[in-house]
Amino acid sequence: MKIRTNAPRLAVRILGCLFSHRAVPRYACVLALGTVAPTQADNIFFQGNLIKAPNCTINEGQVIDVAFGQNIAVRKVNGVNYRQTVDYGIRCDASPYEWVMILKITGQVTSFNPAALQTSVGGLGIEIRQNGEPLILGKALLIDPKHPPTLQAVPVKDPDVELVADAFNVTATLTAEYQ
Repeated sequence: MKIRTNAPRLAVRILGCLFSHRAVPRYACVLALGTVAPTQADNIFFQGNLIKAPNCTINEGQVIDVAFGQNIAVRKVNGVNYRQTVDYGIRCDASPYEWVMILKITGQVTSFNPAALQTSVGGLGIEIRQNGEPLILGKALLIDPKHPPTLQAVPVKDPDVELVADAFNVTATLTAEYQ
């Protein structure tokens, strides 16, 4: 007898398990019949305690302004000149628990520098630095909220672009999150 579909073949295997003399694992026969209930015991116990992270505020909820002034010479934009400190603070409510916090800056990234925000002037970016080193935008930085890192902003230019004299601006989002 030839079996042509999967369903009859499955039925034959189950019957063969129950009535043939072939060596078939015992659990397969029991499972096929469903006549013996599996033994079970509660041997894993999960428990925990849900807690709420304390509320934190960056810069007292105010916009952080970094003003470079009116006298930025196009030819002196080099990633060193005109560096400004990003003046901000993080204040968190008290908590009896230890928390891990990350800081992240997001915004439109330039095509020439992954640590620079694209300004309204083509070829001009504002590089963000953390303790003097470029901070890759969008990358989480592990911090101590009681001692947040020093952030700086410095104008940088695309080496393939000739900058033109113009007013510029750029916005970004500074986020502090508990992990």
